[in-house]
Amino acid sequence: MQKDRENNPLFFLTEQLVFPSVESANAEGLLAVGGDLSPERLLLAYQSGIFPWFNEDSLILWWSPDPRMVLFPEKIKVSKSMRKVLKNQEFRLTKNTCFEEVLHQCATVARKNQQGTWITSDMKSAYIELHKKGYAKSYEVWKNKTLVGGLYGVDLGHVFCGESMFSNMANASKFAFIHLAQELALKEYRLIDCQLHTDHLESLGAEEISRSQFIRLLDGKNE
Repeated sequence: MQKDRENNPLFFLTEQLVFPSVESANAEGLLAVGGDLSPERLLLAYQSGIFPWFNEDSLILWWSPDPRMVLFPEKIKVSKSMRKVLKNQEFRLTKNTCFEEVLHQCATVARKNQQGTWITSDMKSAYIELHKKGYAKSYEVWKNKTLVGGLYGVDLGHVFCGESMFSNMANASKFAFIHLAQELALKEYRLIDCQLHTDHLESLGAEEISRSQFIRLLDGKNE
């Protein structure tokens, strides 16, 4: 691991399985460049409050933004309209039955004001490996026999690191996210890591906290 030059504080990762302190990230949250997407490195990253995010033609970029968007599971907001959706059994939920299809849908479903995807072919392969090892998990939402929404992320046992959601039908991704939060609240998970602020996540109860607070919670320390 080395710095490029004095006026560029970014760390370039080598084969050594190590990351710099998250406090050395730049103002945008970019911490390091390079390395690989091995299961060991990905797990170390998530356990350290770091996640990969880059385009297909880019070097691997590692991020640890400040502030951090999180949801405390017990604070999930369920609107009146969503309570009706949950009650009328329009959707059916499954878990880990078609992880690769959820991954594919997250990578290909068109999103407002967004071109392309950060879920590259290498990222897909990496998260499939994490899924096989029991860390990456998916929640799937069905309308009859059709997959209409879902999400996936990395489960650390006390923190769920959300990666992406998709929806091919109104409220489908919300349905998955609410069920995830309610289940993790019962299991006393500390938080769901949502990484970056969006109005959609905020409407569901997510909030921004400082990176230092996030790291303390990630490390299992009480505030």
